[in-house]
Amino acid sequence: MTAKTYRGRFAPSPTGPLHFGSLVTALASYLEAKTRNGQWLVRIEDLDPLRESTTAVGQILQSLQAHGLIADEEVRFQSDRRQAYFQAIATLQLAGRAYYCGCSRKLLKNHGGRHPGHCRQRVRHSTDATPLAMRFALENADARWHDEFLGPQQQWVKAEIDDPVILRKEGFFAYQLAVVVDDIDQGITDVVRGSDLLDMTAQQRQVFQALKAEPPRWLHIPVILNSEGQKLSKQNRAPALDDQIPGTNLWQALQVLGQCPPQELRQVPPEKILGWACGHWRRALIPRHSVTV
Repeated sequence: MTAKTYRGRFAPSPTGPLHFGSLVTALASYLEAKTRNGQWLVRIEDLDPLRESTTAVGQILQSLQAHGLIADEEVRFQSDRRQAYFQAIATLQLAGRAYYCGCSRKLLKNHGGRHPGHCRQRVRHSTDATPLAMRFALENADARWHDEFLGPQQQWVKAEIDDPVILRKEGFFAYQLAVVVDDIDQGITDVVRGSDLLDMTAQQRQVFQALKAEPPRWLHIPVILNSEGQKLSKQNRAPALDDQIPGTNLWQALQVLGQCPPQELRQVPPEKILGWACGHWRRALIPRHSVTV
């Protein structure tokens, strides 16, 4: 039986332009794919119009191109995939793995994460017009898997208490559903992402399994922090990448990833520094802990 071709992806949400933390993740995922003779895809997770910027998609794709990070296939937009997500929810409902829920976060917190209205057994009638979310029904599990960088992982999954929302009451599909459906559809074999998403992995593994699909391999890299110890993010107002200095940006990203690029590469075109990086990429050199920039 032949091994599957490596297929990785970078999947930003268009809530603002790319920042340095995004570049580090994109670069690590790109290099993991290219050094394994694999394919690297870009997916725009545009599922939340209330948080998205009208200019962000263009800015993100422009930054990736400026830094030489070119996808091997056409860019996918999750906003075009609503029917696939509806079909996945229908499949989960038939399998008894999805249910309607009207509980607020505060209500759940006041009941120790349990649903006072017994939402898991709830049947929604056609005359019920109340906006309800849809949750994935987890199973109790001592989840164990191997992270490609961090090694053996273990996480306890608690049914009902940990059940993630997969369709919000406003009608927007949630990350925990869409990311799995698209990873399956695109044949993603490997996911490189920040360690802040590590705690979601056990839940996502169950969604893959409920949809009769093999989960990908995960590789979680350290989170990049600002001088105040906060994760670099759009919410924390991380500055946008300067697309006029892609060589410097890539050099700094490689430095943060522990790859020790030569100083003379700081001013070279992206293609040249990416060529060096593909020839010298060493996963074992990535720092084990968060990096402050």
